[in-house]
Amino acid sequence: MSDSPIIDLNSDEHFMRQALREAEKAYRKDEVPVGAVIVKDGRIIGRAFNQVEELRDATAHAEMLSLTQAQDAMDDWRLTDCDLYVTKEPCPMCAGAIVHCRIRRVIFGCRDAKGGAAGGFTNLLQVPTLNHHSDITPGLLEDESKAMLKSFFLAAREASAARKKLVAPEGGEEQG
Repeated sequence: MSDSPIIDLNSDEHFMRQALREAEKAYRKDEVPVGAVIVKDGRIIGRAFNQVEELRDATAHAEMLSLTQAQDAMDDWRLTDCDLYVTKEPCPMCAGAIVHCRIRRVIFGCRDAKGGAAGGFTNLLQVPTLNHHSDITPGLLEDESKAMLKSFFLAAREASAARKKLVAPEGGEEQG
């Protein structure tokens, strides 16, 4: 029998599972299911999920909200010794904030080839001319992250198609 613990509470997988829990909260609120946690010295100091629709705020991405929480916890905007775990590759807005906050490492689930800014579409986290660069660990629990997003968008498309079927082609009145 090994002396190592059964569950390593300081492992990347543990913290990514916490981010997936946040993504599930977003899913239940009909938000794009992305979750994020920020960790310093093995302790979560920020956690959030997408709340764009609920807050009616285009900047209310999981990463942005978790950065704000972490800055409050640290009483500093600099998060130099912190790691960000997020279920989907950060967008350009979030990547810019990550660089400015000086996050040490970004660990994410699934890539975003169309809009990701950590190597999927572009890489803003490691632009040579910027004063900070974040290390990147892609693909952690990728299948779980991707499955949640696919399920969400499939349900959204089905709901949209069902709403369109209820609308009459001429006057826009519901059929009953």
